[in-house]
Amino acid sequence: MKKPAPHRRNGTERYSIAMVAACAFPANHGSPASVREMSDTLSQMGHDVHIVTYSTGQKDIVVRYAKIHRTGPFRPETNARVGPSSEKFLEDFALLRLLLRVVRRERIDVIHAHNYEAALIGMMAKWITGRPLLYNAVNLMSDELAGYNFIRPAWLARAIARALDWFVPIFPDRITAVSPELKQWLIERGTPEQKVDMVPAGIVPELFENADPEKIRRRHRINGRAIVMYAGVLNAFQRIDYLLRAFAVVSKQLPDALLMMVSALVSESHQREHKKLADQLGVSDAIMWIAPHSLEDLPSYLALASVAVISRPECPGHPVKLLNYMLAGKPIVCFEGAAKGLHHLHDAFIVPNHDCEALGQGIITLLKDHELAARLGANARTTVITNFDWRQICRRIERIYDRLLGKSELIDRQSEHHAFARLQP
Repeated sequence: MKKPAPHRRNGTERYSIAMVAACAFPANHGSPASVREMSDTLSQMGHDVHIVTYSTGQKDIVVRYAKIHRTGPFRPETNARVGPSSEKFLEDFALLRLLLRVVRRERIDVIHAHNYEAALIGMMAKWITGRPLLYNAVNLMSDELAGYNFIRPAWLARAIARALDWFVPIFPDRITAVSPELKQWLIERGTPEQKVDMVPAGIVPELFENADPEKIRRRHRINGRAIVMYAGVLNAFQRIDYLLRAFAVVSKQLPDALLMMVSALVSESHQREHKKLADQLGVSDAIMWIAPHSLEDLPSYLALASVAVISRPECPGHPVKLLNYMLAGKPIVCFEGAAKGLHHLHDAFIVPNHDCEALGQGIITLLKDHELAARLGANARTTVITNFDWRQICRRIERIYDRLLGKSELIDRQSEHHAFARLQP
């Protein structure tokens, strides 16, 4: 199928992009949020962006500019399931058929696939249509698949995950990795360095402009307590058990502190497991479990936090929750593995991986030292606005599209180094 020349847009190319999202979309967490914000930003920049996705999604989240193509009539879903399922495998076949139709009907220039399932679908579409494939790598299956408890026994899940980690990067024409660690992992395992670009997830600075913490304080009847907050999903790979053990350290010294576990998704099985551990640690009375919450309320929840925490140590990707914490200007305590683009005592309090005692002591330090906490939070917000604005990141993605379509043969490595130097560990 002959492809027409791309349109011109203010002296640059205007492309037609198929964003493949093998998930409920839009949704108020992680990758779906990044796909929505990236797509809308590229659309505002003049590109013709088509999001190819499942029939399900959250009704209250607006996709403002990109066009959405679904495998079936829209089915509102308030609690999207994260991870593999038999139902998703069936829908993936429908997603491939839809993607092929969109590529032909919309005269797509580039297939841009996010995460593993979308990458596999994108590969097949690439072979059939001849369109170049850009794969946005945000995680490793070996880090997550066993934690979903979908494939049993666990050793089989780990074996399949390792196979996927090896297989998937072979076929895309180009890969963007959301962290330096993930880019290095891919290169060390055989992916040509010139094939991989480090392009992080981003933020929309205006998202947190209308935060109303007092609304949340009234809703949950919270009066004057120091609040330690986690805002994310509760899957096993997030190591909520580490956070609960760290909070037990906090409670011994600061018994009035409150831990708020704020999740966009309801996960009864995970929450039940975490509550059992909290009972064993004797901290259940000091924990508030909140799920689900709306995207509109997320800024208000984070504005209420005294300290924000990430308890995941091994994290090859870039946690979207970290960007949210930074944009909210919150003092952050996290393990080294999650501290993407952050520096200890400059814009976060960073502790050694797996050291729950140190994580707890870091929280205590920031709850007691208000001056340090305020400085770290302010610096974190400056860092995220300087380095992670989607408008800057999408200009980088434009240049990758140029190279995929033969519009630029050389990579400006010096420019890349300067733009992302702060992201290096």
